[in-house]
Amino acid sequence: MADREKIIRFYKGTEGEEIVIKLIDAVEAVNKTKKFRATDFLDPYGCEIAETVVAHYDGISVNFFGGYIGAERQCANFVHEDFMGKPSYNISVVKATWNDKFYRLSHRDVLGALMGLGIKREQIGDLLITLGMVKIICTTKMADFILQNLTQIGSAKVSCELDNLGTIAPREERCKEITSTVASLRIDSIAASGFGASRSKMSSMIDAEKLKLNWQTVKSASQMVKQGDIISIRGRGRLEVAEVRGTTKKGRTVVLLKRYL
Repeated sequence: MADREKIIRFYKGTEGEEIVIKLIDAVEAVNKTKKFRATDFLDPYGCEIAETVVAHYDGISVNFFGGYIGAERQCANFVHEDFMGKPSYNISVVKATWNDKFYRLSHRDVLGALMGLGIKREQIGDLLITLGMVKIICTTKMADFILQNLTQIGSAKVSCELDNLGTIAPREERCKEITSTVASLRIDSIAASGFGASRSKMSSMIDAEKLKLNWQTVKSASQMVKQGDIISIRGRGRLEVAEVRGTTKKGRTVVLLKRYL
């Protein structure tokens, strides 16, 4: 119990406060049943919390899977050391198609349509969009609901069918290295260098809560970053602060950034 309260207190007031309680409940259920428990989909920040939680419980391990290799959103699976079976994740994929001659649908369009059906974000994994098609990774219990109810995305009529997870290729991320000198390690300065925008533009995005640091919403443009941090903007990829290489004679900081597209 002491560990439970200690972990919750650590995340109190953060975006992880609600999820950490759910994850602790899942781990404690596994402790009682001596079996396994798979969660709904977590973002990378949620996965980090899951690893933190399981570190406080002996005899329980955690694995992650999001339907394919390289998935960003993944389910955690807590497994007791006495469980001798094969844990399942209960992940499915629904393929939705539309007429690509008339419609160009985005990630926002698809997610908005799913949320409009009353589906919770944690029940949906990655959305893999190509021309005229999206593969919606979801919990198995949600797949039938999507098949029956997702008939339109925006103005486009869509047809849905159950697909095979094995048809999804591993994610291949493109990476661009950027060496830059910045006045400081403030997040608005680093993000501006990495995403090729002005600091005022980054400040505006922070005010609109569109910028995330280590998958938590950034509240202030003056927030400092450090080596290893990840900055992300939905639709523009991720930026890793790969190295902080010291300062120039003029006192500016030299950084190596990796932008994943």
